Amino acid sequence: QLQLVESGGGLVQPGGSLRLSCAASGLILDRYTVGWFRQAPGKGREGISCSRRSDATPSYVDSVKGRFTISRDNAANTVYLQMNSLKPEDTGVYYCAASVWDVPGLVAAGLYNYWGQGTQVTVSS
Repeated sequence: QLQLVESGGGLVQPGGSLRLSCAASGLILDRYTVGWFRQAPGKGREGISCSRRSDATPSYVDSVKGRFTISRDNAANTVYLQMNSLKPEDTGVYYCAASVWDVPGLVAAGLYNYWGQGTQVTVSS
């Protein structure tokens, strides 16, 4: 069964850090572009980072550049999102997704083939 499972969310104070994990079963993540999306309360799903299939080149939305880092552990079939210097506006449900597309920059949500169920991140004092 093809499955992506996110973990690592939680409640953190502003300025804190979290590391999200996206673990795959039934698919080999290094054969896919993997993206992270965020859905804030009352807003649409926003692409915030992705790792390109061919060479793992990372891309980030401007609002997280310099604070978030996407990385892969192919042996563990897992993709991570290290989030530092978190802000209240980073609050939302975070989803990972896998796409067969291999293009530069952030890949649009509609081009992803597989999605996880999401993990909640709340940044609040």
